[in-house]
Amino acid sequence: MVEDWTCDLVTRSGLLLHVRPVRAEDETLLTEFFAHVTPEDLRFRFLGAVREVSHERLAAMTQVDHRATENFLAFADGAIVATAMVACDSSVTKAEVAISVRAGDKHKGVAWEMLRHVARYAQARGIKALESIESRENHEAIELEREQGFVATPYPDDPTLILVRKDLI
Repeated sequence: MVEDWTCDLVTRSGLLLHVRPVRAEDETLLTEFFAHVTPEDLRFRFLGAVREVSHERLAAMTQVDHRATENFLAFADGAIVATAMVACDSSVTKAEVAISVRAGDKHKGVAWEMLRHVARYAQARGIKALESIESRENHEAIELEREQGFVATPYPDDPTLILVRKDLI
């Protein structure tokens, strides 16, 4: 039986989030969400100069297999305020996480709660390590991850990136 990871979370600022796994029909909602993410956050999230998220990327974010990849959506007041995607390696022992938060919902504890949710999910799945690749400029994300026990190290072969990792088991 597959465990349902749908839940409600409350951020430190009191914002109530309804979190659930993505569905194939969420592409339109994600298109709207990414229209409200800052250009800087798009660059940090996709590690490149992305002005808008393509249909192909949105399809990859909504049509996940739910075994090796999961994308959690956080809703508040009927709109997506965050997305947290987890992608496991082929051995399903290591996973990478990428979180995006709507510009108007930053600094409310949304990313903090989404990272905690993803870490609980990964640990329950038996994943041994959770990683994130961050732009060296993304100080906020790196600090948030460090506060939750992640360790930051230089990314091999690219001095502009940082590898942030937390051993779960």
